[in-house]
Amino acid sequence: MITSDAIVWNAPNDPHPARAASQRSYSAVAKGDLDEWLTVYAEDCVLEDPVGRSMFDPEGAGHHGHAGISAFWEKAIAPIARFEFEIHDSFANPESSTCANIGRIKTSFPDGSYTVTELIMVYVVDDGGRVKSMKAYWEPERTMASYTLP
Repeated sequence: MITSDAIVWNAPNDPHPARAASQRSYSAVAKGDLDEWLTVYAEDCVLEDPVGRSMFDPEGAGHHGHAGISAFWEKAIAPIARFEFEIHDSFANPESSTCANIGRIKTSFPDGSYTVTELIMVYVVDDGGRVKSMKAYWEPERTMASYTLP
């Protein structure tokens, strides 16, 4: 089990490039470090968070490349005061470049209010271990229903 101030990993943790990339991504988000986060992602990456149309992606086409995911960061990550990740399970076939993590993310806002998102995150990495694709499966309505005032 990996535990930090903002990341609790209660899932298998054997070495796998996609699993390691997901952990680096969570760490950079928890630290609020865009530059570090961009090093985790390939230049031609596609990020879908959540998959489909949403308040972050009205077209449902995903965020493409570093410019696209940087714009996503500014809209969805930068305004948040604190992220807390709890990963319950992780599935990474040693014969593939893919990892699926199941968990929850507590998102705290500057006023002390927060939401909790239950989700599945699927990472696909390239030969260098950088994320080519990240798809987060979650329901915005369920997350908004968890909104808690300070």
